Amino acid sequence: MIPDRIIEQGTLTTNGSRSAVEVRIPWYRALPGSCIAGAKLSIDGIPAAPETLRWEMNGTEFTFDELRTNTDEWWFPLDSAVLSGEVPLAAGDGEHTVDVDLTLYIPYIVISDNEVLHIEEHDTKTMKAVNA
Repeated sequence: MIPDRIIEQGTLTTNGSRSAVEVRIPWYRALPGSCIAGAKLSIDGIPAAPETLRWEMNGTEFTFDELRTNTDEWWFPLDSAVLSGEVPLAAGDGEHTVDVDLTLYIPYIVISDNEVLHIEEHDTKTMKAVNA
């Protein structure tokens, strides 16, 4: 819906082998954590291994397995979440190309008997990394 605004410009951080970027919801309404079906992060074409990905929102960090059943934490349109993973970078190493893919379920839009709408969105931004 709003894929060109997923990655927050200028938010790429690095801390040793972990890198992170802030992301915004590509939807106009809040969604519970259980609707965040997955994400991918790659920097300069190097993908973070899926098992290293973490999602932070409302000050709490989650694996995607932990989000699967979480209906207590909500992602709001005005709030950024942080997507991080194992992609080593050096701060001050110039511009980096950051790619983020998100898969979200929209629980209140039913498209068939037992299926709700899911959206898959992608965004790419170029930015410098800073130390976290």
